[in-house]
Amino acid sequence: MRIRQAEHVFDAPWDLVVRAQFRKYPNEFNNAVEGVDVVERRVDKTGTLYSHRLLSTRWGLPGWATKIIGSNGLGYGSEHSEVNARTKTMEMKTRNLTFCNIITVDEKMTYRPHPEDKNKTVLHQESVVNVQGVPLSSYIEHYVIDNIATNAEKGKKAMVSVMEKIQKESLELQHGAQKTMEEAFQKLHFNERSPF
Repeated sequence: MRIRQAEHVFDAPWDLVVRAQFRKYPNEFNNAVEGVDVVERRVDKTGTLYSHRLLSTRWGLPGWATKIIGSNGLGYGSEHSEVNARTKTMEMKTRNLTFCNIITVDEKMTYRPHPEDKNKTVLHQESVVNVQGVPLSSYIEHYVIDNIATNAEKGKKAMVSVMEKIQKESLELQHGAQKTMEEAFQKLHFNERSPF
């Protein structure tokens, strides 16, 4: 079994980071996730948002490893998330569904506001990889953990890109609304002066 823990601080407020997380895939930085399907999404009476999504992924395993486990490299994962806006906590748990009798990958990510700066968000990530019943299991575990670390770096870049996109869309909406209000005001003002 291999365990990887990491922490990262995003230079953005929690609500923006959470919106970006839901829009992260697919992205140009990491093509490992090929598709995302929402299985369930609901809000409970406390206002906590629960989501269950299925991810279609390319594991990026080397040819020798895919032959050992009998894979074409395509895998599926189940992601459960909880977003609590009152406590400003987002927790995501992901588990692979493909070859889970050979390779088990459990990931947990938690997003919280930075304790000293509300305009920053702390991500804590933990990955546990367990390979059993095949030759070179320790080596495969090491390879998968390294791949997770590489994809995490790509994921951070993707998050920043999505946050920039969200901010741009927000500004465009604000400018569009402002323009519409100005045009409405001009028409109203023009109609007040019109003799007809």
